[in-house]
Amino acid sequence: MSFQLSEEQLMIQAMVREFARKEVAVTAAERDQTKAFPKTNLKKMGELGLMGMMVPVEYGGEGADTVSYVLALSEIAYACAATAVVMSVHNSITCESIVKFGSEDLKQRFLPKMATGKWIGAFALTEPHAGSDPVRQNATAVKDGDTYVINGTKRFITSGKNGHLVIVTAKTDPDAGHKGISAFVVKKGTKGLSVGHEEDKMGLRASDTVDLLFEDCRVPAANMLGAPGDGFKIAMTGLDGGRIGIAAQSLGVATAAFDAALKYAKGREQFGQKISKFQGLRWTIADMATEIEAARLLMLNAAALKDHGKKFTQQASMAKLFASEMVNRITGKALQMHGGYGFTKDYPVERFYRDARVFTIYEGTSEIQRIVISNNILKDKRKP
Repeated sequence: MSFQLSEEQLMIQAMVREFARKEVAVTAAERDQTKAFPKTNLKKMGELGLMGMMVPVEYGGEGADTVSYVLALSEIAYACAATAVVMSVHNSITCESIVKFGSEDLKQRFLPKMATGKWIGAFALTEPHAGSDPVRQNATAVKDGDTYVINGTKRFITSGKNGHLVIVTAKTDPDAGHKGISAFVVKKGTKGLSVGHEEDKMGLRASDTVDLLFEDCRVPAANMLGAPGDGFKIAMTGLDGGRIGIAAQSLGVATAAFDAALKYAKGREQFGQKISKFQGLRWTIADMATEIEAARLLMLNAAALKDHGKKFTQQASMAKLFASEMVNRITGKALQMHGGYGFTKDYPVERFYRDARVFTIYEGTSEIQRIVISNNILKDKRKP
């Protein structure tokens, strides 16, 4: 399969790169310190069409392909990983879930606002005792006439505080296992929905991560995505696409760390020469560049399969697994190349190192990705 990018894809990449490095990157360190949600960034990104990239044109989106989307996302992540995670959850999981599983009414009501970035979306699956095993979730949604009454606590919800709507999963049939879970679109401000504890995180500090509390939260039955019992399928489908987004975020941060390390190595002198002249460092640079390129190709492969309507679950997990572990290695090496300076906030590699750590955890840990990959390999009857 060839990954020769089209002229349109290259134009999107170039446009986003210029915007991200001129406007997003300049305040990334400040936002990291203050934990300020990137509202200005997101508003401009909405105006550029970046908040509804894969939303069909008839609903106000750009109708772009997944390859274009991950190219854009990686450029935003290069500039500010916290801004990128908001963009990723909004596009990859929230918007796409409504596009794929929402009724025409839901699409008309919510997608135009989301595609323009006026509304930011969140996705609430994880609970205090249900992370890697979402079937164990305790949230319930009980039918009452033409509404559902939702009760439960959701944890680690990206944009849960600053977002405008959330897709929430809850059990509508507690005895049916994963087939008893349904999904609902809930607008912020709905009675019974409140924001709980906000995490003080190691990285991605400008994106909020909170508990969402549902206490007799009454939601119209028309706000259900798909049919009753489709919630687990909707969540897993959303995570497949979201994992390609994590690969793109990882690629962006790794590339930023690599570029910072190159710049430092070319300027730093020790023992009478630039440290980039030392063979040991040159080998490290070669290894870093090779890993970044491998991650890029895995990401593009998964995105291209999705665009061609092929199965991509295994490839999305492979891309997420390799890229998320790669970015942790790359940022560690970049920090090491900076020596003591890398451990200070005077250089951006310290932030890259912190931001990268969560990529092996959210939207399915590395261990879960290995289970997904091996399950797909072992169940594929075409394999020898």
